[in-house]
Amino acid sequence: MSTQHINLTPRVMRPDSPRARLWAYARLIRADRPIGIFLLLWPALWALWIAGAGNPPWRVVLIFVLGVALMRSAGCAINDYADREFDRQVQRTRNRPLATGLVSPGESLAVFALLSLLAFGLVLLLNWTTVAMSVVALTLAVIYPFMKRYTHLPQLFLGAAFGWAVPMAFTALDGSVPPVGWWLFAATLVWALVYDTQYAMVDRDDDLKIGIKSTAILFGRWDRPMIGLLQVALLGLLARAGLEAGRGWPYFLSLALAAALAGYQQYLIRDRNPSACFHAFLNNNYLGMLVFAGIALDYLLRGSL
Repeated sequence: MSTQHINLTPRVMRPDSPRARLWAYARLIRADRPIGIFLLLWPALWALWIAGAGNPPWRVVLIFVLGVALMRSAGCAINDYADREFDRQVQRTRNRPLATGLVSPGESLAVFALLSLLAFGLVLLLNWTTVAMSVVALTLAVIYPFMKRYTHLPQLFLGAAFGWAVPMAFTALDGSVPPVGWWLFAATLVWALVYDTQYAMVDRDDDLKIGIKSTAILFGRWDRPMIGLLQVALLGLLARAGLEAGRGWPYFLSLALAAALAGYQQYLIRDRNPSACFHAFLNNNYLGMLVFAGIALDYLLRGSL
């Protein structure tokens, strides 16, 4: 069965024009699919606005926005390097540049290294505590793609990788991570379990055939209830973080709206249809946006009183 899937993957000629090669690299880092940047960016912005009491230095905000974009792109390159053989056997991923031969494994590693160095250069503009913490972020980015070979909980490593921007944001502004920072980190980790399980539900049939592990496979027929419990935990952790930070009604209103979105995601995945599960995954962008809007509005209104 796996051999048949591999044969379905077209092997293409390497692009010889600079424009075609740049487009292949852009596809490698998912420049045409920025959802990952948003899912990584929202928790960083949550943390920056709380750490900066609603008015974080725009220089630091810009560093984090650029750093998030670079590290997500680097993560895609190392992920495709790790999954290049698997991707050829999965319907959704078999046309990725590395799987088809448009980009070589060596090129993908070079792209990862270059983007990581650029991101590290940005971190050097911050304090040394944040620089030290960036080593943890890079380590998590490297090991996450390989975890699906060894554990059914690779989403935990993704959550840690995506969530590490939260304590980094606090150290960048305050030099340390207060309790609210760790509550937000825990919320981000749980959130990744939610949306990446929805994402894994899209590929579950192919993953079972080729031996990839995921929470979608681990949860099995209990996937929807488990996602529901994780959504409740996410909202509870965000509420705890809001109380710790002294936030008011605009923030908690945003959590109520986020809860409505979580219910909508449950509706989308009710039949476990792959395209609907993917839509539920994408919908998490709006959930993260709502939480940030609640934080920003809360500080804005309180500052004007």
